[in-house]
Amino acid sequence: MVLLPIHFSILDSMLPYSIGEESSLALLAINRHDEQPLVEQIVQGFSQRIEQRSMRSGSKVPSIRRFAEEHGVSRFTVVQAYDRLVASGHLQSRKGSGFYVGKLAATENVQTACRLDRAGDILWSLRQALKDGQHRLQPGCGWLPATWMESTNVQRSLRQLSRQNGGHLVEYSQAGGYVPLRQQLSRRMEEAGIRAEVPQIITCHGASHGVDLVCRLMLRPGDKVLIDDPAYFNLFGMLKLFGAEALPVPRNEDGPDIAALKALLQEHQPKLMMTTAILHNPTSSCISPGVAFELLKLAEQHDFYLLEDDIYGDLHPNPGPRLASLDQLNRVIYVSSFSKTISAALRVGYIACRQDLANELMDLKLLTQLTCSEITERTVHATLVDGFYRKHLSRLHGRLEEAREQASNGLEQLGFKIFGQAEHGLFLWTEVPEGSLNCIELAQKAMENDMVLAPGNVFRAEGQGANSMRFNVANTGQEALSLLAKILDAN
Repeated sequence: MVLLPIHFSILDSMLPYSIGEESSLALLAINRHDEQPLVEQIVQGFSQRIEQRSMRSGSKVPSIRRFAEEHGVSRFTVVQAYDRLVASGHLQSRKGSGFYVGKLAATENVQTACRLDRAGDILWSLRQALKDGQHRLQPGCGWLPATWMESTNVQRSLRQLSRQNGGHLVEYSQAGGYVPLRQQLSRRMEEAGIRAEVPQIITCHGASHGVDLVCRLMLRPGDKVLIDDPAYFNLFGMLKLFGAEALPVPRNEDGPDIAALKALLQEHQPKLMMTTAILHNPTSSCISPGVAFELLKLAEQHDFYLLEDDIYGDLHPNPGPRLASLDQLNRVIYVSSFSKTISAALRVGYIACRQDLANELMDLKLLTQLTCSEITERTVHATLVDGFYRKHLSRLHGRLEEAREQASNGLEQLGFKIFGQAEHGLFLWTEVPEGSLNCIELAQKAMENDMVLAPGNVFRAEGQGANSMRFNVANTGQEALSLLAKILDAN
C-alpha cells in the first residue's frame, strides 16, 4: 500500500479547537478516500508537525474522545494512533492528565558528536550507503543487490515458522544460540577443515557484532592491534571506540606483507591481528598457504591472537584453506555471517574459537546483548538444511563472474588501474585515472549525481590513499560506468 502524505488546512474562522492548550495549530485534514489508513494519516500528521516544531514540546494534545468526535473517526482508531505516537516518542502519556507532545532527541547533533569525537570520517560511507531513500546507484556499497538475494526462500521459511507453535516466537533463545543451527555450522566448518564442537560456536548479530565482542573481551585503551592496509573501514572506527591503536600491515596480492609485519613486531607487542584469508575487503585477495604459515608462526612467537573475518568467503567458488583450518582454533578466532549471502536483515553471524575463549565471549554476550533472535536463526537454519543455500551460492558465483568481467573491462577503459590478479569476489580495488579527480573529489561529484562511491582513503588507517577507490562489481553495471565516464569527462 502506498503511503501518501497527510495534508493540513488552516481554518481560522471555522476552527473548533486548537491542538494543544497553547497552540494555534489547525485540524488534521483526514481523507477517507485515501489509500493510506486513517491510523497512518493521524500518526504521520502528528509526527510531521512535532518534528517541524509546529507543536511545542510539553503542549497538551486533544483527548482520545475529543479527537475522535472532532475528526469523525472511531475512538479505536485514535487509540491505535496515539499508542504508536507514544511508542515513537512523539507523544507522552501522563496518567490522569492526558497526552502531551514529547521531547524528541536531537539525533543529528548526537551523530555529529560521535563522528567528530570517535569514529572519524569513516562513518561517511556507512551513512551514505544506509541512509533513508537509498541512492539510485551504489558501486561503493559492500553488499549484493537485493534482487540477487532470493528473498522468496526467506519468506517461505518465515511463514513456516509463524505457523509453528512454541516458545521461539516469544521467549529468549539459548545463550549460545539456536542449537540446531550451531550443529549445522559445526558440520559446515568441518567441511572447510575447521574442527569446532557446538560449545565452541556462539551466534551473534552479524559479523560486526562478533568482532565487537572479541574487541570488548581482549582490548583495553592503549592496546596495539595489527590490521590489514587497506582494510574494511568500520574496523578503524571500532578500534577508536575501544581506545586501541591500529598498526597497519601492507596487504599484498598473497596476503599481509610478512617483512613489514616482522618489523612492526620488533617495536610493538600487539594483542590481536585482524585479517581475512579468503576474499579480503577491499582487495578481494586471498592469503597464500606460505604466508598463512608464516603468519601463524609469528602469532605463536609473539603471543597474539588472530581474528579471521570470513564474511565473504562463501562467495569464492573454490576457496583455499582458512587460517582457522590451519591453526584449528588455537590462536585463531573465526568470525563469519550470512548477511552477505542470505539476508542482511536477519543479522545472523557466529564466532568459533577455543573453548575457554568461547565461555568468556558467551558471558560477555549475555551481559551486553542477552541473546540473539531465535526466529532469525531458525530461518537461516532452514535455508542451510533444505538444500537451497548451495544452489544459491552456485548462482551467485556465476553472476559475480560475469559482473566482475564487465566491471573490470569498463573501469579499465575509463583509465582505472586494478590491484592484483584476483579472479573472484565482490570487490575491485583500483587507482583512479592519472591526472583526473582524486578519490574524494570523485566521490563528491558522484554524490551530486545520486551515486555512492567508496573512496580509498576511508580504507586506510592514516587516511591516505587519495588515488584509490573500491568498486562493488555487482553494482557497477553499465549505468554506473556511463555516469562515471560523464563525471570524468566533465572534469
